[in-house]
Amino acid sequence: MRKIISLICLLLPIAVFADELQLQENAPDRYIVVKGDTLWDISAKFFKDPWKWPEIWGYNKNTIEDPHWIYPGDLVYLDPTTGTLKVEGSGAADIPATDAAAGTDTAAGTEIPAVSESPNMAGAVKYSPRARVVRGTTEAIPLISLKDIGPFLTRPLVIEEDELENAPVLVGTYEQRQLLGTNDVAYAQNMPADKGERWQVYREDHVFEDPDTGENLGYEVFYLGDAAVEQHGDPTTLRITHSVQEIAKGDRFAQAATGFSSNYLPRAPQKDISAKVISIYGGVVQAGQNAVITLNKGARDGLENGHVLALYQAGEVLRSHNLFKPDIVLPDVRYGLIFVFRVFDKVSYALVMQTRLPVEVLDRASNPE
Repeated sequence: MRKIISLICLLLPIAVFADELQLQENAPDRYIVVKGDTLWDISAKFFKDPWKWPEIWGYNKNTIEDPHWIYPGDLVYLDPTTGTLKVEGSGAADIPATDAAAGTDTAAGTEIPAVSESPNMAGAVKYSPRARVVRGTTEAIPLISLKDIGPFLTRPLVIEEDELENAPVLVGTYEQRQLLGTNDVAYAQNMPADKGERWQVYREDHVFEDPDTGENLGYEVFYLGDAAVEQHGDPTTLRITHSVQEIAKGDRFAQAATGFSSNYLPRAPQKDISAKVISIYGGVVQAGQNAVITLNKGARDGLENGHVLALYQAGEVLRSHNLFKPDIVLPDVRYGLIFVFRVFDKVSYALVMQTRLPVEVLDRASNPE
């Protein structure tokens, strides 16, 4: 009896773990990390729910200060005793120099000798320099692909109605030019003197409206370029330092966005979220993997950067064609996962991480089950 109880106690954590995390049917025993991988992609090679980050890597999410500890060449393997992923370094700390003139560690500025057998003296060794590669944070595998969301992290995307009314506005140009580009001078009103010297120029595009309530959720805007204050006053003088589109009178200014924190970890929201897709960036009607979508929920609804939501398509309605029998509504179909990476008060932007169907406007996004 004691042996049976001990066996149950031993197997219980494994059974609970297996219930929470499901392995991919073709999950490998091990995987060598290559450049271009992401932590999400690596997790997805082993598990069906890559967003369950702490469980997959065997960490408490509250103790992970920096998730970027994996590098190209590292070995990721499934630990059968814990059912979690483990990482072994590639041993790439010392790499022989291929250039005859090489011999200095370019990262640390030190020379590291390499040992080889001398052809002239039996048993003797000859030292020659070789370079030591020191890993930097820029070489670490990112959480998700920043190339897909980079432009959305440092530019104004959504401006609320009161912000739009009070934003600094471009009222004049040097030599009465109609359109401005890089190095041109612009004049702005309502420019605060205590908000820094660097600004971004934008133009309102369209209003986001809640499909359920009709509420104005804010204005999506076009990023036009960057400007720097040369002299504060009324009006303030600025110079356009970078432009991606022509800038004109009536365009407005916003402070540079703070962007994305590398410490955001994938996790499910703690409260129930039921959002809808209200826009697909670029004006298209359908989206696939790596597309950016907009949700009608934001910080006021409990959404945070790093939240993972599941995408659902409305269930099909089976018409009864009988006045005395109601139609049958099939359950909603879960078909993908999204990663929320930038949150405003009333709306949020998310990256489509996985999908087996085209994402469409008005599809539902809710807590992953």
